[in-house]
Amino acid sequence: MDWKIVVVSIILLLNAASTSSQSLAKPGCQEKCGDVNIPYPFGVGNNDSDCFRDSHFHLVCNTSYGHPVLLGSPRGNIPFRNISLEGQTTVHILIAMDCYNQSGRTYDGFQEIDIYLKKQFSFSSTRTKFTAIGCDTKAYMSSSLLSGDSFASGCISFCTSDETLINGSCSGIGCCQTSIPNGLHTFNVSLSSFYNHTDSLGFNPCSYAFLADQDWFNFSSSDVRDLRSRLPVRYDGATVTPVVLDWVIPDDNCTYAIKNRTSYACGENTYCSDSSNPTGGYNCHCKQGYRGNPYLPQGCQDIDECKEDNDCTHVCTNTVGSYKCSCPKGTHGDGLSGTGCIKNQSRVIEIALAGGSCVLLFLIIGVGWSCWVFQKRKLKQKFFQENGGVFLKQLLALHGDDSERKLKIFTSEELRKATNNYNESRIVGKGAYGTVYKGTLPDKRDIAIKMSKETNKIQIKEFINEIVILARLNHENVVKLLGCCLETPVPILVYEFITRGTLFHRIHGDGRQKFVFSWEHRLRIAAETAGALAYLHSVGDPPIIHGDVKSTNILLDDKFTAKVSDFGASRLVPLNQMQLSTLVQGTFGYIDPEYMQTRQLTDKSDVYSFGAVLVELLTGKKIYSDGKLEERKNMAKYFVSSMKQNRLFDILDDEVMHGGNRTQLQGVAEIAEQCLRLSGEERPTMREVVVELDYLRGRGVGKHSWVKENYDEESVQLLVESSLDSQIESSTMGIDSSKNQVILPLDGGR
Repeated sequence: MDWKIVVVSIILLLNAASTSSQSLAKPGCQEKCGDVNIPYPFGVGNNDSDCFRDSHFHLVCNTSYGHPVLLGSPRGNIPFRNISLEGQTTVHILIAMDCYNQSGRTYDGFQEIDIYLKKQFSFSSTRTKFTAIGCDTKAYMSSSLLSGDSFASGCISFCTSDETLINGSCSGIGCCQTSIPNGLHTFNVSLSSFYNHTDSLGFNPCSYAFLADQDWFNFSSSDVRDLRSRLPVRYDGATVTPVVLDWVIPDDNCTYAIKNRTSYACGENTYCSDSSNPTGGYNCHCKQGYRGNPYLPQGCQDIDECKEDNDCTHVCTNTVGSYKCSCPKGTHGDGLSGTGCIKNQSRVIEIALAGGSCVLLFLIIGVGWSCWVFQKRKLKQKFFQENGGVFLKQLLALHGDDSERKLKIFTSEELRKATNNYNESRIVGKGAYGTVYKGTLPDKRDIAIKMSKETNKIQIKEFINEIVILARLNHENVVKLLGCCLETPVPILVYEFITRGTLFHRIHGDGRQKFVFSWEHRLRIAAETAGALAYLHSVGDPPIIHGDVKSTNILLDDKFTAKVSDFGASRLVPLNQMQLSTLVQGTFGYIDPEYMQTRQLTDKSDVYSFGAVLVELLTGKKIYSDGKLEERKNMAKYFVSSMKQNRLFDILDDEVMHGGNRTQLQGVAEIAEQCLRLSGEERPTMREVVVELDYLRGRGVGKHSWVKENYDEESVQLLVESSLDSQIESSTMGIDSSKNQVILPLDGGR
């Protein structure tokens, strides 16, 4: 008997040794290049070699640099530093640099970087971030996704002194970061400055932009002086950063790939998982209880869980792909940690113990449930107080019954029921400020429920004051704020629900179809929107600047009546002030250039944005589109240029040309041109715009002097040469004061 035990033990030891030493490459193929392992389906060798799955996974181990370097292909220059069978690999990517000295740009490094990946690779959206470093820095990133769509983003970093820098912070002061989307297949970065580092040359001569593993890079204030000193160097001496790529078996998903066993990449004892990339692909994994390379035919080998950490307390028996626990003779139980094995006792004692345990369990559950209900109620009260609930009730009482009817304080339970526990099917929109749900009240009214991402507890009184004021707004073309809920960590706002979507989708279509949209409807919607903005500017007390006027923030109801929404960037301006100092934010193409330069938000900032919306209505073109001729990317600039050259009727939308008379179209175009003036003083007020639009619609009393027949050459030229040519959809500059600034997370009622 003893010799049998010895033989079995020897066999198990040999099996464990063979599993631990199992190669991850194909038999006879190179397993490493320097210190980098090369697991199949990747491999090196001649083009006809079977060491790699196909040409997508063909790598080269280049030894001509004095040490082995694993490159992506025979003509590739991206070095691989690690390849994981979990579908990720780490590579080294060049960084973009823009350096200056007293004489100007030094042309040290690459100001623009273009990276193109094979189709089985994409930049990991969960592990990689786009980062820019510098105190006079504009970093712009554009790309194509695996789905075929285009993508653009970037950020701005600014500072006037290295004393303002904070280690570990990339919020726009010396360092800025932004995430990348899933399925990013190419990487094109362009780096520039505002003032050639004139004000920061002594402590920041260079700007940098790069992709990097977010777990690897942590900003240090010394980076603005010399980032390269702490970055790795590539085989050819170039400065690089580590970047994580996702890789898949391309072309098929699991459902189709498994039908063709000849081309199916997964071996025995594996399971397949679909990639989240837009164009598909899949990865292979060893089943639980197996370990090895799932891409080799017999790559996943059974492991002996009994020799590793497991849940057994007494007896462990290894099985194929798993293990089981048991108790020795004279004991009972499941043999697992927790219950374990118990010495056998009489049946009566067991029943008594079981009954007592049940009573105790129910008692514990009852007490626990009571404590949970109490704590939940207490937490709601805590949030209600922190979010200004007591202050809000005082304000409502101060304003009388009229305010209480206009602003309802909802409970968290009411909104939970209205959204079916915030079911994903109820989501109607997501934005920078949070998520919007469609809810239904017991009286069958539909509402829009906005869950903001964050709020400023320090400014909560200002927040409460302003939502009371916004709730009292009463204009048929402004989305109504119905109420709020303050029993949650971040206040929830409730709006009327608008059914017909946005003006943007009505003009440009929803990706599947383009809607018929007559000039008569366009002109009416323009007039209604102008009326709403004029109301906010002049009738509100205090006046309200919207701050983010664009076609996606103009909603349409069942009768296609315009409803101005999304007060996420709104500001309430005291009556004795004409402007407000604020952080730069908004949407590119609609942002007032004067606001970008001065950081002073005025009512004329809304006028400029409204002018951009008029351009969309007239031309039917998006206000900013990538992939077009350079002069047509920014339609506002192109529109002003066309007006100057008397080419207005060459750029109008066909439906506009067929539906409107030339005099009326010329009049609306002149309004748009005046609104788009670079200087705010040269723009009309929204009240003047309303009067002029009513006149053009046949409802007014005469043309006004502010609509000029000639064009201000200087303003037009400055607008055309504006430096806002980066395709950054929304950027925030973390500089200057937040004095007098109140940011309300009040996205509109969609």
